Amino acid sequence: MRVEIFSRRECHLCDEAKAVVLRVRADTPFELAVIDVDEDPALAERHGLEVPVVVVDGRKHAKYRVDEQAFRRRLAGQADA
Repeated sequence: MRVEIFSRRECHLCDEAKAVVLRVRADTPFELAVIDVDEDPALAERHGLEVPVVVVDGRKHAKYRVDEQAFRRRLAGQADA
């Protein structure tokens, strides 16, 4: 399973989302990529100020805030996540 977090520096919501993802990752292993949208002009334009975005296996899971329980359900493959 691969999780991507599209974020930017000095973004408190991004820091909060990363903390949730890392907390879950401590007991549920998955591949993680943190992508700074400001390092790629196309990503910066695509996301604008709408970060963080958390993507699980290519599908958007959350934007702005990550609900830890919903994220855990998504990783467990439960459809309501």
